[in-house]
Amino acid sequence: MSQDRRLAVLGAIVHDYVHTSEPVGSKALLDRHQFGVSAATIRNDMAALEEEGLIVAPHTSAGRVPTDAGYRRFVDRLSQVKPMSRAEQAAIAQFLAGAVDLDDVVDRTVRLLASLTRHVAVMQYPSLTRSSVRHIELVPIPAGRLMVVLITTTGRVEQRIIDAGLDVEAEGEFVADLRARLNEAADGHTLVEAGEQLAGLADQFAVERQPAVRAVVATLAEVLVEEREERVVLAGTGNLMRAPADFSTSLEPVLDALEQHVVLLKLLSTAANAGEHIAVRIGHENPYAELHSTSLVTTGYGSGAQLVGGLGVVGPTRMDYGASMAAVRTVAAYVSELLGE
Repeated sequence: MSQDRRLAVLGAIVHDYVHTSEPVGSKALLDRHQFGVSAATIRNDMAALEEEGLIVAPHTSAGRVPTDAGYRRFVDRLSQVKPMSRAEQAAIAQFLAGAVDLDDVVDRTVRLLASLTRHVAVMQYPSLTRSSVRHIELVPIPAGRLMVVLITTTGRVEQRIIDAGLDVEAEGEFVADLRARLNEAADGHTLVEAGEQLAGLADQFAVERQPAVRAVVATLAEVLVEEREERVVLAGTGNLMRAPADFSTSLEPVLDALEQHVVLLKLLSTAANAGEHIAVRIGHENPYAELHSTSLVTTGYGSGAQLVGGLGVVGPTRMDYGASMAAVRTVAAYVSELLGE
């Protein structure tokens, strides 16, 4: 029973410190929470929590604040994340549904997450190594040229214009046949597989058509290689300035780390590999020293069982973990639904 009460005291300390940014003392705990025990008992519980390394006294303050280990114990005991309200969910769905293309989806997602949590929001573009070909389109344009359009299952659209070396406007039957064979070979395959499937396509055509086919296939191969580069987008870095005292030294190392997209991609890729589970890295659990004064709440997103990227938020360890986890989970669910349409 005493252990349960101590953990309840820890939860109260986390709650009060997150919302007041002031160290929490035993008197404040008794005033704000109904523990039904004496002040001496609360002080004993706080002493036990401090001995376990879950809370600590900053400087000479009489109050206590959670440590990284304390936040971890608190988060691990969040058996169920409180869902966002129906009104909040409806607003999220409406805002994201207004996106016109993938770039707009990503931009809206990070701006929305930053606004909901008041932290830095980060989102990995759908990984093309996890994406598949949805459709390849060929559009004849004047002067014997073709517009080659690649559409992936994650909504990425890439287009290139090539000189086909033929009067493609008069070769409607050939263009239609090539389009059909391209899609038959590549549709549903990952980008790596699609490149392999298209490699020998030119041999299926008459000799006089082969140069044009090879030009189209070569263009698609270039797109498939170029688009394997991963990208990450973030918003809300100004939110870090709301509480500069939450960072042990200065904000400069944190901002430097956020500018290194390789760092963020590694963290978000880990989240995508973890599936729909909400991952929380607290303080020194982060593998990068520059982020030791921050916490990351991340998850994967994608359509069906195919997760194609990660998204989440970065903020100080003095974070409302329950609210941040709820926002990240809800937004990821709507992004997954949107990309699956």
